[in-house]
Amino acid sequence: MSANNAFHIAVLAGDGIGPEVMAPAIEVLRKIETKSGLSFRFTEAPAGANHYLATGKSMPDTTIRLCEDADAILLGACGLPSVRYPDNTEIAPQIELRFIFDLYAGVRPARLIPGVPSPIVGADQRGIDLVVIRESTEGLFASMGKGVVTHEEARETMVITRKTSERLFEFSFRLAERRKARGKPGALACVDKANVFKAFAFFRGIFDEIAKRHPEVKTDRLYIDACSAMLVKRPWDFDVMVMENMFGDIVSDITASLIGGLGMAPSADIGDKYAVFQPCHGTAPDIMGQGKANPTGMILSAAMMLDWLADKHGVEGAAEAGEQVERAVDKVYAGGLKPMEFGGSNGTADITKAVLAAL
Repeated sequence: MSANNAFHIAVLAGDGIGPEVMAPAIEVLRKIETKSGLSFRFTEAPAGANHYLATGKSMPDTTIRLCEDADAILLGACGLPSVRYPDNTEIAPQIELRFIFDLYAGVRPARLIPGVPSPIVGADQRGIDLVVIRESTEGLFASMGKGVVTHEEARETMVITRKTSERLFEFSFRLAERRKARGKPGALACVDKANVFKAFAFFRGIFDEIAKRHPEVKTDRLYIDACSAMLVKRPWDFDVMVMENMFGDIVSDITASLIGGLGMAPSADIGDKYAVFQPCHGTAPDIMGQGKANPTGMILSAAMMLDWLADKHGVEGAAEAGEQVERAVDKVYAGGLKPMEFGGSNGTADITKAVLAAL
């Protein structure tokens, strides 16, 4: 574990374009080392569909032990559409790690970077800067691998517990408070379907209990359908949103599409002790090995890791380093950088070189 400003990072590059976007993120962190008092030790380990093909397991026990011993975990994209478990579900170490390390808070920021196109009219003037917090261990995903299928019907069970919901909401309120201290609105919305399902009424009730402990945070309660409609009309009205696992899975893809797509979107899965940082996008086997992958989401995930390490270990320099990475990304996009997914000509190497130069 960490000693002063030295951090041990577990690196799980994964499948497809995972290794292609991981390499730039490591380069950026190496650059940060030269500009700060921070130092990193990176240890690579296998995980994903290719490892499953070779061994029959998505991750070896040594990878799990490495993650347990490291200060943080960097994860590239994992899984391949053509590689499946016997029940036809995809190989997904990213989901398995959430259960193994109790990473209940899935943090999915969506910030529109200057120069990046958004499909929302007015977003370039109004801006988009919000965070989706997705509960990552329960909800409908608690049924993963446990569903019952017969010839006549299939059933999956949604699980929402008080223990996890209380921790999730405390995490969400603290994040809203931190954002308020940094000049953001610091508002928190609970997104659910409490008008139809008892489980979501239970979820909202716990939110209301925790809200009483944080009177300085402005709160709202929204149904998932209304929230989705509002997001694609006035995303600048949102700050922090917290929701059940499946809803968060869907809404975080919506919000990523508002800021240029999944290639621009970072994420983190955070628990009381451990945290995993990875881009929101998949393995994109159709562009693998062609130099077209956009590493921005992975680079910004590394910036999120720096901010989390700062908060976890009280290392102020790590938070500043994370902000430096974000400013560098903003600078190169404002300067005209245009990835291929936007119809531009800038590939993985161009984007990496530009961010390193901006640092």
